[in-house]
Amino acid sequence: MLTLLLKEIRHNPLLWLLVFVPVVFAGEKLAPDAHTLLFVLSVLAIVPLAALLSHATESVAAKTGDAVGGLLNATLGNLTELVIALTALRAGQYILVKASIAGAIVTNTLFMLGASFLLGGLKHRVQEYSRVGARFQAALLFLATIALLVPSALAEKDRAPGEVMQTLSLGLAVLLIAAYGLGMLFSLKTHREFFGSAEHAEAGEAPWPMRLALVTLAGVTVLVALVSEVFVESVQEAAVAFGMTPAFVASSS
Repeated sequence: MLTLLLKEIRHNPLLWLLVFVPVVFAGEKLAPDAHTLLFVLSVLAIVPLAALLSHATESVAAKTGDAVGGLLNATLGNLTELVIALTALRAGQYILVKASIAGAIVTNTLFMLGASFLLGGLKHRVQEYSRVGARFQAALLFLATIALLVPSALAEKDRAPGEVMQTLSLGLAVLLIAAYGLGMLFSLKTHREFFGSAEHAEAGEAPWPMRLALVTLAGVTVLVALVSEVFVESVQEAAVAFGMTPAFVASSS
């Protein structure tokens, strides 16, 4: 099992950046005040961890079928951002969390979607997609957009005190989680025939064994949490050194 993981690391240049993971922890112990250096090292360490997490998730999804696999991909696909957000919340860095979420939304809805259209169009003259899936995703995006706009609009007009805003935000968060759960039930259980996916795996992309994938998921999640601690602690000072705001650095990362 370890041999297979080491083979994957040797053949994937991106995973060579894993060497920065122990460097981050060593730097935190030896030079805790070098915030800019620690910020750069933590970013370099998170990149290969996210790639390893993605590969492990895809391997588990390939072994569990479309239903469970789709749920895993949807839930764990942004696990890195989720861990960083939770770490920032615990540290009281609310602006950092908001900027990170905004950056993830812009990246996934604009950059990744546009890149998919471009690269797909270069290979296939005509691309097909599911109308049902597009409508379903558009409906969820519309609900999420409304949930983000309502607190922002009220806060901008100063029409609600802090306690009301906190209660409103909490209620909207619960509704969004419920909508997400019902959406997964709709697409993966009750109407899964409308969301069936074709197999497009390439010959050289054999999934890992289930045990290796699960162990990797658990181990990488712990490492991401530890590196995120360093990232959150250093981002404020690093932003000042780069002449940027913490919100901009967080959204870019």
